[in-house]
Amino acid sequence: MRGIRVYSVLRATVWLIGLAASVASTSPSTMADEGRPAGSAQASEEGTLRGTLTRDQQQLLTPEKVLEELLAGNQRFVSDDLTQRNHSQRVREAYAGQYPKAVVLSCLDSRIPVEDVFDRGIGDIFVARVAGNVVNEDILGSMEFGCHVAGAKLIMVVGHTHCGAVKAAIDHVQLGNITPLLAKIRPAVEQGKPVDGEATSENPAYVNDVCRENVRLAVATIRERSEILAKMEAAGDIKIVGAYYDLSSGAVSLIP
Repeated sequence: MRGIRVYSVLRATVWLIGLAASVASTSPSTMADEGRPAGSAQASEEGTLRGTLTRDQQQLLTPEKVLEELLAGNQRFVSDDLTQRNHSQRVREAYAGQYPKAVVLSCLDSRIPVEDVFDRGIGDIFVARVAGNVVNEDILGSMEFGCHVAGAKLIMVVGHTHCGAVKAAIDHVQLGNITPLLAKIRPAVEQGKPVDGEATSENPAYVNDVCRENVRLAVATIRERSEILAKMEAAGDIKIVGAYYDLSSGAVSLIP
């Protein structure tokens, strides 16, 4: 009986040693991939999808590549195929520095989880959020830091369907500090294209047109009011684009 017990202990010890070696040789990103089918879209994005970006990796990126990756990430979001990430590992990797790919200016709307919308994780993108995705001095300074100092390659302004701030601007809402915020959207209201029906917040077609125009004006404002960013774009170091998020589908499309 004693011999059997010794044998059992030895066998268990060998099994535990083998298990420890197996775990030690498995990276956090590999462990996070368990259960995902081989050949999934997740595997196609150059090994930086689950790990935090390094300076060298960031410098190799182009604005066009970053835009392509964000749109591909949005397709995964729409199809509910988001990347499985080890967030604890990413927190540890990113504590000493950050090398994001892009700066995204989004509306405050709680229905637009920006990192999820583009299937991004910790350290991937700078996100600025303000009602109506308007541009002011603080936003411009943040964008200049994100691109000129921290190396991001893309600026994307994201508006969305049925934007409450745009509707309020159309309705001339006057309320505390909301009033000067909405004043930044009024130029888009005034430049909105003629539509069928009345030019009111009750007309979805008109609201969506003003929402898109508001994004275009934000992009133009960035170029006009930031010499730093305008020069970087002219040199091909960054790209500045506008986009539109559909609340009903989760899809993002570029605005010409």
